[in-house]
Amino acid sequence: MESFVYVLNQRGEALMPCSPRKGRKLLREGKAKVISRNPFTLQLTIATGETTQEVILGVDGGYLHIGLSAITEKKELFSGSVMLRKDIVKLNSQRRSYRRSRRSRKTWYRPVRFSNKGKEEGWLAPSLQHKEKSHRSIIEKLEKILPVNEIVIEVASFDIQKIKNPEIEGVDYQEGEQKGFWNEREYVFHRDNHTCQYCQGKSKDPVLETHHLESRQTGSNRPDNLITLCKTCHKKVSQGKITLTVKPSKGYREAGFMTSIRWKLVNSLKEGGRNLKYTYGYITKKKRIEAGLEKSHINDAFVIAGGKGQSRSNPYSIIQHRRHNRSLQTNRKGSKPSVRKKKYPYQPGDRVRLERELWTVKGVFNYGEWARLKDRNGKIKNVATKKIELVKYGGGFSFEY
Repeated sequence: MESFVYVLNQRGEALMPCSPRKGRKLLREGKAKVISRNPFTLQLTIATGETTQEVILGVDGGYLHIGLSAITEKKELFSGSVMLRKDIVKLNSQRRSYRRSRRSRKTWYRPVRFSNKGKEEGWLAPSLQHKEKSHRSIIEKLEKILPVNEIVIEVASFDIQKIKNPEIEGVDYQEGEQKGFWNEREYVFHRDNHTCQYCQGKSKDPVLETHHLESRQTGSNRPDNLITLCKTCHKKVSQGKITLTVKPSKGYREAGFMTSIRWKLVNSLKEGGRNLKYTYGYITKKKRIEAGLEKSHINDAFVIAGGKGQSRSNPYSIIQHRRHNRSLQTNRKGSKPSVRKKKYPYQPGDRVRLERELWTVKGVFNYGEWARLKDRNGKIKNVATKKIELVKYGGGFSFEY
């Protein structure tokens, strides 16, 4: 597998990448300067030829992962798998609870908000909107370091009802599993035969309740996330005295996500005047099997881009992280929780220099006076911020081999 140094011309436009050896030579001769280490990118300081080859970027979109592969006729110039953030739903739920608390306790005199809001055409839930924007952000970042001529993205539409019941057809689509029941609670009681699913009625407690296998904050009220328990067992589960062996269903978040945003993503990318094409999952699977490649997001992106026998590149592991961590401090003892309003000079993902060594900032604490750093080997170190020097802002994505 090859590694590349990405090159920009004097105007900041992407050229064809070069080998690390040639990159070092350009730096020694003063013909280039380092503008980014994430990934490593040089900008030329002299005029040079700007002939580029045709570069095709393949994108394997997903709910938690994005596969990326940029290829030419002979080589793969970039490959990587992006790990998207998982905390958006939880943070949105926390924000909603904080706002409701203020409305009911501190700003009770203001009118309610739920009645003065509407949803525009094409509205997406905030968590899905964030993921759709994340797809566009990583594509735009690659376009800044590679002369991409064409983008090929996989789109998919999943029939979730068909996945649950392969025999469903016709009017059955209008008659879901909860038809005839007033709400999810009544349906779950009926599904579980009005019996506690832990003690199976041995406690003789006549009061039945529904329990969320996964927090309602992230798991919702879908029936697959609910189970029937008697009041006695439910109390013990909440207190941690007993543990349920039933695991929550994974659900169909990824399938629902791709179905919801696939065309919105395609159309938003087309608006920038890009040469965009799309393909489907069954075509990707067929090409991957023919090429003898294992199932992975990177390999899927490779065949989506049209990869066949090109030499492969060293893949990046790309992690999306929270850029400005101005979170609510709820663990303070003896005082009320407070919001950290000050923006610290160092943020997670920033690259800094400490005693001629490069480190990555994991977080900042003690009112911005100390930073927690991590090196390439995963070693963690706490250092006073006055001893470190900023090399490069991290942005929202960190690239690692």
